[in-house]
Amino acid sequence: MAADFDVKHRSRLLLEGPARAGARAQLHGIGYDADAIAKPIVGVATTWTETMPCNFNQRALAAKVKEGIRAAGGTPMEFNTIAISDGITMGTSGMRASLVSREVVADSIELVANAHFFDALVTLGACDKTIPGTVMALARINVPGVMLYGGAIAPGHFQGHDVTIGDVYEAIGAHAAGKMTAEELEELVRSASPGMGACGGQFTANTMAMAIELLGMSPLGTAMVPAENPTKADVAFHVGQLVMDILRRGQRPRDIITKESLENAIAGIAMSGGSTNGVLHLLAIATEAGIELDIDDFDRISAQTPLLCDLKPGGQYVATDLFAAGGVPVVAKRLLEAGRFDTRKTG
Repeated sequence: MAADFDVKHRSRLLLEGPARAGARAQLHGIGYDADAIAKPIVGVATTWTETMPCNFNQRALAAKVKEGIRAAGGTPMEFNTIAISDGITMGTSGMRASLVSREVVADSIELVANAHFFDALVTLGACDKTIPGTVMALARINVPGVMLYGGAIAPGHFQGHDVTIGDVYEAIGAHAAGKMTAEELEELVRSASPGMGACGGQFTANTMAMAIELLGMSPLGTAMVPAENPTKADVAFHVGQLVMDILRRGQRPRDIITKESLENAIAGIAMSGGSTNGVLHLLAIATEAGIELDIDDFDRISAQTPLLCDLKPGGQYVATDLFAAGGVPVVAKRLLEAGRFDTRKTG
């Protein structure tokens, strides 16, 4: 990291000098004045979609990220990529698109970021494949950047207890077995997902959000802030400010994504009883960062890591309960106490 890092290390090529007048002219047409064009250009990649609750809040979050970038002296440029819901498509041929979508997310962010010479990047992810997809892109492009998780959904309430979407799938079986009436099933359907946000247990989305925070590619203390929590807008604004600080330091994703920080992320997954999809996604992120990681590393770390969380789908609590208990910083503290976390190795 260089103290004299050129914050317009890429956008100069696209926007400065007489030969680039045409590019500037087109940007003027959509509201970017000369002052805005002279500042560092920060891409803001969202995975907003109306096909699921997971990513539905990202338009609002992206607006706050952009406010933070502007406040810290940068010029944001927002662009969108795709998302596929595992939960909605599973059981149909649409599920075949799920893992492919991770690669499309990474590829499309790479294409736009490189074609438009962004100086830095903020990526927004929430559903299963968008979190690793956006971080794979950050590692691949290797410009100063950070990932913001959209947040978990609030729990639903059914027959006196908290429920998540996982309970609906359990109820489908109960109904088929004659243990739940059709009316009860529909009542649960109407109650299980009360708003925006990713699935409320330690399913893949929350697992990967925690892992990426422990990896160092999301700011500590942000992943478990629920999607509709009043402080989520402040988190997004802070992320916009933070990316400008990262840019001025010239800190790149591959400075942060190391074998040691990947091991921290693995420990977080094991400690929280997280999704086995974490194996699939961390291996892909490691590949993009040029780091050797294999399944034996997961076995080794998991065998040494205590299970400290009691989260759905295997346990009784939901993601918002973890947030109320202190979120990922508490996880890191417990891992540190257990000797399974190295604070020197996470950005």
